Amino acid sequence: MASISVVGVSVCCLLAALSPALVQAEMARYDNYRVYKLNIESVEQLQLLQLIEHHSDGYTFLSDPVNLNTTVKLVVAPHKAAEFGEFNQRFSLNAEVAFENLQALIDRQLRGRRETFGWTAYQTLEDIYTWLDTLIEQYPDVVSPIVAGESYEGREIRGVKVSYKQGNPAVFMEGTIHAREWISAATVTWILNALLTSEDLTVRNIAENYDWYVVPVANPDGYVYTHTTTRLWRKTRSRQNVLCYGADPNRNWDYKFNQGGTSTIPCSDTFSGPSPFSEIETRTLSEYIRSIPNLSTYLDFHASGQLLMIPYGHTREPLDNYYELMEIGTKAAAKLQERHGSIYKVGNIAEIIYVASGSSLDWVKGTLQTPLTFAYELRDTGEYGFLLPPEQIIPTAEETLDSVIVILEEGKAMGYH
Repeated sequence: MASISVVGVSVCCLLAALSPALVQAEMARYDNYRVYKLNIESVEQLQLLQLIEHHSDGYTFLSDPVNLNTTVKLVVAPHKAAEFGEFNQRFSLNAEVAFENLQALIDRQLRGRRETFGWTAYQTLEDIYTWLDTLIEQYPDVVSPIVAGESYEGREIRGVKVSYKQGNPAVFMEGTIHAREWISAATVTWILNALLTSEDLTVRNIAENYDWYVVPVANPDGYVYTHTTTRLWRKTRSRQNVLCYGADPNRNWDYKFNQGGTSTIPCSDTFSGPSPFSEIETRTLSEYIRSIPNLSTYLDFHASGQLLMIPYGHTREPLDNYYELMEIGTKAAAKLQERHGSIYKVGNIAEIIYVASGSSLDWVKGTLQTPLTFAYELRDTGEYGFLLPPEQIIPTAEETLDSVIVILEEGKAMGYH
């Protein structure tokens, strides 16, 4: 691959680490930060964007620049507008303005806060944990607390087990391993609520005939940080060096670690960590998942892109039950489309999004041999990305639950439970 030299791009993590988001306790604002939509059409453009991603100062990607012939969104700070204009012209980026003011988009996400827990607004970690306590009190014969791990800053990775009777096959469902993907936590809590309150017969069937282990927020430190300090934060909050914080908790699992789609630069959003399970969140969560008896299904929720993915992320080679999972996933995607018209693509991670090694999905399949393993990239396909407006929470969760029912029913028909 040809190399390029880019004048004006800061190549030191110092500038990235000294952004207001990392040195101030107050919530970072993004007034007049523009969001650009870019189509990557040449190797030179891809190299430029990857260089900006790894050594950014005033730039943040809302979707990763990984492959040619893909579309990404890039946040440009006001003080970088002139520099980015030069890049746009010099490298023929043909950048289109998607949003003039990122802060206005974030403010829209924060609307609708209510004193009572619900799904017309996004929920803080404190809101979610308080609600879990309420469920434990309301359904003492069905709901029990679980602690699925702990965080660098000392928080518990909390969840609940829902079990109506003994001997059920187990389903583990988790969200928000990437901190900024708020729709995943909201979707997981909505599905959990439906398992306890819905009178729909198909929902009651899966609720009562499986044991559900539900963890809405797998990265609590990062999730809190997105609510208090930097909305765009993705990683954990462990200190890597004097300047850089966090590792990508979905690149840190001990299965095909650093076999592609990761960064070794500590300030990068896709930094895999110095070693497998270097992050206490992934290490303790994996230990908990390993302890679950009769685990037949693992469901992992991300945003965005409207993808239903199966292992593996390090290779496009089919896994042992690739064709069965593709059949199940295709039927689940068809069901996803019925209610609100959302179109999802189905395939393994490396096929339909990009190479990404060291993920939780790959570890659960590759290490535990869990038969039904699916990862969702929830709404949307690029307009808002993980900054999805709150009015889309319930429709997203409704169609997702429809597809989960199909995954379990089809898996049962194939003898996986």
